[in-house]
Amino acid sequence: MDMTRSEFDDFCRSLPATTHVIQWGGASVWKIGGRIFALCSSWGTGSVEAISFKCSDFSYRLLCEQPGIVPAPYLARAKWVQVREQSSLDDGDLRSYIDNAHGLVATRLTRAVRRELGLMI
Repeated sequence: MDMTRSEFDDFCRSLPATTHVIQWGGASVWKIGGRIFALCSSWGTGSVEAISFKCSDFSYRLLCEQPGIVPAPYLARAKWVQVREQSSLDDGDLRSYIDNAHGLVATRLTRAVRRELGLMI
């Protein structure tokens, strides 16, 4: 993973119906329908920024077995991982997991909210 915070933000911005806020001590937080699907922060790493995202139960188990990927601080109980090492995932795989996170969270929105956001899920 060589994705910079700026590249992360650009990718998340390209996904449908997303919103962005900076919160929790400077974390770049991406949401859909008011719910978080991915973020970039230094939680648990000291000063190194790491990307965290929501994932399926299966992906959570699989990813947590990879070196450099850990249960995300504060969010692990909801099946979130944090990618701490650049070499853990290539950018294509990372984009795919973030896109899946976006979809996972979108499917949990109410039908009315999905309709309001223009999502056909």
